Amino acid sequence: MRRRSRMLLCFAFLWVLGIAYYMYSGGGSALAAGASGGAGRKEDWNEIDPIKKKDLHHSNGDEKAQSMETLPPGKVRWRDFNQEAYVGGTMVRSGQDPYARNKFNQVESDKLRMDRAVPDTRHDQCQRKQWRVDLPATSVVITFHNEARSALLRTVVSVLKKSPPHLIKEIILVDDYSNDPEDGALLGKIEKVRVLRNDRREGLMRSRVRGADAAQAKVLTFLDSHCECNEHWLEPLLERVAEDRTRVVSPIIDVINMDNFQYVGASADLKGGFDWNLVFKWDYMTPEQRRARQGNPVAPIKTPMIAGGLFVMDKFYFEELGKYDMMMDVWGGENLEISFRVWQCGGSLEIIPCSRVGHVFRKQHPYTFPGGSGTVFARNTRRAAEVWMDEYKNFYYAAVPSARNVPYGNIQSRLELRKKLSCKPFKWYLENVYPELRVPDHQDIAFGALQQGTNCLDTLGHFADGVVGVYECHNAGGNQEWALTKEKSVKHMDLCLTVVDRAPGSLIKLQGCRENDSRQVCHVGCRAGTRGAHTCVVLVDSCWPVSPHAVASLAHRGCGSGWLPLTPLPLWLLLLGGHLFWVVSSQMGGVYICASRLTRPRRQAALCDGVFSSRTLPGPGTGVGAGGPKKKP
Repeated sequence: MRRRSRMLLCFAFLWVLGIAYYMYSGGGSALAAGASGGAGRKEDWNEIDPIKKKDLHHSNGDEKAQSMETLPPGKVRWRDFNQEAYVGGTMVRSGQDPYARNKFNQVESDKLRMDRAVPDTRHDQCQRKQWRVDLPATSVVITFHNEARSALLRTVVSVLKKSPPHLIKEIILVDDYSNDPEDGALLGKIEKVRVLRNDRREGLMRSRVRGADAAQAKVLTFLDSHCECNEHWLEPLLERVAEDRTRVVSPIIDVINMDNFQYVGASADLKGGFDWNLVFKWDYMTPEQRRARQGNPVAPIKTPMIAGGLFVMDKFYFEELGKYDMMMDVWGGENLEISFRVWQCGGSLEIIPCSRVGHVFRKQHPYTFPGGSGTVFARNTRRAAEVWMDEYKNFYYAAVPSARNVPYGNIQSRLELRKKLSCKPFKWYLENVYPELRVPDHQDIAFGALQQGTNCLDTLGHFADGVVGVYECHNAGGNQEWALTKEKSVKHMDLCLTVVDRAPGSLIKLQGCRENDSRQVCHVGCRAGTRGAHTCVVLVDSCWPVSPHAVASLAHRGCGSGWLPLTPLPLWLLLLGGHLFWVVSSQMGGVYICASRLTRPRRQAALCDGVFSSRTLPGPGTGVGAGGPKKKP
């Protein structure tokens, strides 16, 4: 009996000791917090020890909790998925072009582990930042067509590996009629992955809408099929949407090199934008904007446009706002349209610096477009312009004249949507969202391409201090889009044609536009009886018609060897910096000054007969470019 009493006392002592340890270690406070309701949870979250908070916040490594979950029949955890069997059947064989299928180096992609480590490219402040724990879960929608299996698998695995499990409701793969249905079907074995397959090619927009319609979570996350998510990529995005459902947010998009698949961090000083050809581009923040962010470099960045491949938004807001334009085909223009729609209809677009996702950027599309990629892009872009840009669409048609000839279909339902949502005019967008975009009519004498015959002045993709050259005219703006400003400079974006020096053989370069720089001032001289002043502008100056015989008699002083015969070349008269120059192109590329000064030739045969392709630019409200269907290469 005495022995039994001692045993009971021992058990009682151990029980009391256990309770004391539990309370001391914080277990009791967790119970108290759980009973305190939603408002109390936020306060308790802020009071939790930072080390424990970090453990609670990110369940990237919460494999123990995951392993306790029961998987549905036929499902496996991503770590148990057989990468070798899935990727092995489609690997590039010896002697095959590794770029042929996907336009990136598939051999390098296939070598990588499905869960490879990538550098944490976030700002230091992001790495110390804590996120709310009461964030909504998301459905991740990934559409693909004939994607490399290794790239698609890494996208899926990176979502699961780099996200807290409770924040991923599901991953919906929409197979847009890939040649091999097993590309997607086999991935359906992975936990949380659902696969939908189109029974015909639908394109990005309609495929995304199908995925969004099937989504079960309250927040949608759209990703391209060749991405890799970085550390804590999801929480910053969800937090912004949870705070305001009208926000559409995007990560900073890091670069995955298409040749060696190296992961490179992108600048955090960029915003999305476009030129009047309506092609997306990255804009650097102004110096004033960068200075304003020095105190908080990880603050959200308001952006006029998103790249379109990677973003997060509230599911019901996506539906209220009209989803995507379902009459757009394949790819292109959809980011333009949704960006205009969000801003003009009461929402906002943000880039979140603490969220980083890598993306494989390619130089060309790996798949075909019915009717050609240029025509499809022009059709989609024209639909966006006709619905959302009001009279400012005229600047698009001035920059891309061929777009007028591309039928864009019926837009009545989208116009009605705009009216229903009481959306603001495009002028408001320009003034309040994208004031950096120059409106040509307000500042320029002429706008368009500088063309002679079938050749146009082209930046050749160069930027500041780069040379310019000639290239076959493509009528799509971009590198061939120029403006003659009121200050008489020839301008491309924020760069002006500049005479480096006035010696024969000097290059003409693109340099930052400067006030009162005589090397950037172009002088237009027109005589009575020649073309009108608005078409008679420098570089392609029809006011100074030149005879081939007169040209042939002129020595190319200072140009050296390596020059093509005179007659077939584009030859321009350039009145720049107070001097008249001959301009020709060389076999090596680039545009050069080949005579320091010329007098007017005697004979008047018209050799230099090109003009600004847009001639006089119509101002807003003229109605030019409106109407029904009227080509982009």
